[in-house]
Amino acid sequence: MVLVLRAETGEKHGSVKRVAHQLDVSVESLRSWVRQHEIDHGERPGLTSDQADELRELRQEVKELRRANAILKSASAFFAVELDRPQR
Repeated sequence: MVLVLRAETGEKHGSVKRVAHQLDVSVESLRSWVRQHEIDHGERPGLTSDQADELRELRQEVKELRRANAILKSASAFFAVELDRPQR
């Protein structure tokens, strides 16, 4: 609706506020949705929704891998000590 209104009137200012009141949503919410739409369609620089999702997933994977790495390092140290003990 915002994009249609902008195309019809040729004005960028005020269209988000007008549509937000018509839809009974927060102006800032609608503004951020329009901004993200513009980013996703290459009209504005920034991180697209797909890129943001991928980045979130990759950060989660890195977190899990670091945790697994720490566990493996602890286990390695534990077994190294066990192997160094003299046998009876």
